[in-house]
Amino acid sequence: MTLSANQPYFLPYFPYWQLIAAADTFLVSDDYAFMKGKWIPRNRILVNGRPQYFRIEVEDQSCHRLIKDCRIVPVAVHDKLRTLEMAYHKAPNFVDGYELAERILRYPDTNLAGFLHHSIIEVCEYLGITTKLMKTSDLPGNCLLRKEKRIYDFCRRLGVDRYINAIGGQNLYFKDDFRKEGIDLHFICSEAAPYDQGIGRYVPDLSVIDVIMFNSRDALHERLGQYRLL
Repeated sequence: MTLSANQPYFLPYFPYWQLIAAADTFLVSDDYAFMKGKWIPRNRILVNGRPQYFRIEVEDQSCHRLIKDCRIVPVAVHDKLRTLEMAYHKAPNFVDGYELAERILRYPDTNLAGFLHHSIIEVCEYLGITTKLMKTSDLPGNCLLRKEKRIYDFCRRLGVDRYINAIGGQNLYFKDDFRKEGIDLHFICSEAAPYDQGIGRYVPDLSVIDVIMFNSRDALHERLGQYRLL
């Protein structure tokens, strides 16, 4: 069985969804510390051919609070949708992308983790990802552990012998350490090809919303498999 995990982010870039799709179970890491100034409440979209932040607002941001204990300011849905309409109304899959974004933005939960977890479910369904989703807070006591020991515990509890981590974790986790725990560690390296964004050049690492606006569902399904495991 293969496990992957990551913190919940607001409409993150495409490799996040490849990480989910590559596993049997994905843990939404909601009982980790909220990091100010990072990507949890925001990502980037193309506006007039330039990358621009697209975000939700978090109340009383503090690194001393867990993600699941944070709350968001009620989303200005009309303004967010208007931004997407202005940015992507000419995109070939605008209607589908807009309807997906509307379902996500209109979700009434003001708990940050709850809002983001719902958005992950919605995008997974749109992309055809069938990976089982769980929350790390569903495994009580695990948050008392530190760093890679938390992952070891997740794997033991869930009967996992293979763990896939995002590529950025190569300096944090080491294969030999995991092997001693009976876990085969891999890092996922996206090889998804550039796509036409209608501006004559390619701007990488934008929100999944950008990818959805410019790619058919068949193309998205193909992109999910464009990665290497290191």
